[in-house]
Amino acid sequence: MKEETQTVLITGATSGIGLELARLFAAGGYQLALVARDEFTLEQVAEELRGEGAKKVTTFVKDLSFPRAGEELYLETTMAGITVDILVNDAGIGQHGKFHETPLEKDYEIIHLNITSLVALTKLYLKQMLERRNGKILQLASVASYQPTPLLAVYAATKAFVLSFTDSLINELEGTGVSVTALIPDSTETDFFHKADMENTLAALNDPEDPKVVARIGFNGLMSGKHHAVAPGVKTQIVKSSVLPNDQVAASARKQMEEEP
Repeated sequence: MKEETQTVLITGATSGIGLELARLFAAGGYQLALVARDEFTLEQVAEELRGEGAKKVTTFVKDLSFPRAGEELYLETTMAGITVDILVNDAGIGQHGKFHETPLEKDYEIIHLNITSLVALTKLYLKQMLERRNGKILQLASVASYQPTPLLAVYAATKAFVLSFTDSLINELEGTGVSVTALIPDSTETDFFHKADMENTLAALNDPEDPKVVARIGFNGLMSGKHHAVAPGVKTQIVKSSVLPNDQVAASARKQMEEEP
């Protein structure tokens, strides 16, 4: 169990991997700052986690797909007197379909949430962690970080950014007392498929991973300071993506994005 001052901020905390991570931290006696868009669900989750061992749970209703939302969240947590010891950037969205057919506004939302807010939160909380010479950050990457993915092009590109960004920070932060970990899952049984209009794709139907399993891998990797926390089955795909030409990788990834007839 950690000291009372240990606070974890988790975005996307009401479902999927984010929720399972929140449960793990609650069971460890941490204080939680939970961020999500739906106030009703957020309060339900907060109440559940208080009953599962969290020392204190504070909620922030925030849509991080809006420009500057990350900065707003940082100011709100600061005004609430919250010191973030561990940052979990879990929130993310995608959109299935051919790039020229999906709405441009949706592309902006994906980029703002998956990249812009993640960068803002990382920079702002990282500065405080460096002053204390202590802190941990978990960034949700993906197997798509290694794979150009037709029919999910913008999402995959944002995840490639997240991994490259994280790996750069890992190098920059050596010896500072602050660690950054990239969690790299494959398809996982979350509401991502529903929100991205992917429910009938092979990726959604081909036995996706349990979010509890992925969260545990991410939690263990984060707490031990590992650079990458890799979910089951992903290492093989990473190797293939590293040695095969990009056009072959894209063709293989596209098959997973196709809908069953």
